[in-house]
Formats: sequence, C-alpha cells, structure tokens
Amino acid sequence: MTEPVEPLISVVIPAYNYARLLPRALDSVLAQGAEDVELIVVNDGSSDHTGDVLADYATRHPRLRVIHQANAGAAAARNRGIGLARGSHVLLLDADDELLPNALATLRKLVAAHPRAGMFLGAQLSVYADGRERLRLPSPVPVASPAQLARRYLLQKRLSVSHGCSLFRRDLLLQRPYPENLRAGEDIPVFAYLLVSAPVVITREPLARIHKHADSLRHDRDQEEERAATMVREVFAALPASCQSLRKRYAAQRYLSLFRAAVLAGDKGTARRFYRSAVHLSVAQALRWTYLRKAIRLFAWP
Repeated sequence: MTEPVEPLISVVIPAYNYARLLPRALDSVLAQGAEDVELIVVNDGSSDHTGDVLADYATRHPRLRVIHQANAGAAAARNRGIGLARGSHVLLLDADDELLPNALATLRKLVAAHPRAGMFLGAQLSVYADGRERLRLPSPVPVASPAQLARRYLLQKRLSVSHGCSLFRRDLLLQRPYPENLRAGEDIPVFAYLLVSAPVVITREPLARIHKHADSLRHDRDQEEERAATMVREVFAALPASCQSLRKRYAAQRYLSLFRAAVLAGDKGTARRFYRSAVHLSVAQALRWTYLRKAIRLFAWP
C-alpha cells in the first residue's frame, strides 16, 4: 500500500444559500481531481438546500470534506476552512464562481518554480449578467518595499487581488486571518498583509470564471463611519512598522469612499462632512481629481 499524498493545494469554498449555483463550483474543482489537491466546503448555516447538495456530492466524492457551522459570515467560514486545510497553499473560491479547466495544473507548476512566493495572481474571465465575458489580466506587482506596495494597493489602487484566481500560502493566512468583525471588505486587510509579506508571482493564464452580480452590502450605509474606522484598524493591525506612516492617508481614503457614497445617495450635508474629514486627515489624498471634482460641484451649489 502507498502512503496518501499530502495536499499541495487546498481549495476552500465558503457557501451560504447557494444551492442552485454550488454544483458549478464543485464540478469545476472535482473535474481537475488530483491526489495533491483537497476540496473543503464550509456550509455557513445555509437555510436553503445547500446541505442536501453537499450530502449528495460527499456520497459520490469521498475526498470532499464538508464542514457545517452556524451562520457566522464569509470571513468566519474562510477562516474555518483555512484552519482545517492540510495543503501548504490555499485557493479560496466563492460558491458562485468556477475554476477554469487547467487552473490547478497551472498553479502546481508555479508553486514548484517559486516555492518562496506568498501569493500567486492569475487572470480571470469576468462574466456579467447579460452573458458578456471580459478577460482581466492581473496587475503587475513590482519588486518594492512594503510601504511602496501598501501605497500602491491601499491608496493608489494600482494593485488588484481577487479570490478564485489567486493562490495564497496557508502559513501567511494563519498569521493574518480574515477579520470577522467586518461585514464587507474583509479581504482588504488580508490582501494588504500578503502583498507586503512575501514575493508575489503573476501569471497571465486565466484561472477562474468570476460571475459579477450586485453586492447589496456595498451600498449599505448603516454605521458606515464606525465600519470605516474598523477597517483602518484591521488593515494596519498586521502591517509592518514601515507601513504605519500611511495610516492617516488611508483613513482619509476611507472617508473619501464614504463621501462618494453620500454623494450618490443625495445626502449632501453628510457628504460635505466626510470630505472635510478627509481633508483634515490628508490633503494630498483629498485632492485626487476623482474626488476633488465631485467636491467642487458639491460645495459650489447648496
């Protein structure tokens, strides 16, 4: 008898009420089955038929690991799967997305060629509700200091990281878990930490088909200022000392995001207050033209 092969890659799928679409994600991984790949699904307290779908798949695919937990959010589900994973690297796939046929083979080769890398970023096919598909190539990641990389990602928005078409080193994810106190944007602190902690490898090979849909949380303004402050704390909690000088400017950026949301909602008084707060924290960030032109219109007309 041969010893079981230790997984190289653990694919973790957090699932909440996606019974209709989950088979597409599962099939896209299982079709690439290999002894050095494991698949873990964390059912985050779904109230639809997700449990039945997973029970059926587990019967037919004994190597599928299914974890059930009370609903705790995407961050908690991801953390649970990462904690149970046995692979040295983790791919986090959303339940409504799918891997492309050669994704895991491509990533396996990249890991072998770059064992010290902390993150592998691939291309994706963005799929829109009308059926259109658009190829999105990964952003180039230069060899730079942690502060320079953090600035490009957090302030200049010149770096982009997405689940599904990215592979992460598990030890780094264990060091910076997904913050479970954030209802949206919980990936930002994790991606920022990964970018500054180890080399990043890019491939132009498409790895996943990412299905785009409206995100209601993106427009949820309940306790928005408090959540913005929490985001700033979480982002900088694990970043090195060399990055801490960016904290005020990033706080300004969060206020600018709140400013833009208030403008779109027609809440002029709150928008003005948010813009003044951004200026107080960082004049340079507040004077970026994309925000300044909105502010000029807002302050010029009552």
